[in-house]
Amino acid sequence: MYSDMADEKSKSSIKEQINENLKRVYEEALQEEVPDRFKDLLAQLKAKEGGK
Repeated sequence: MYSDMADEKSKSSIKEQINENLKRVYEEALQEEVPDRFKDLLAQLKAKEGGK
């Protein structure tokens, strides 16, 4: 019985750590600059759309 409770707490703790790590990685990704190559590709797509 106590073993089951300990397993549940352990699983909950692991889930919390995963959740916190995913949030941290997501927040870091949001702060990254968009690469120039990607900006160039977006500009090309916009130019093609405007030319129709």
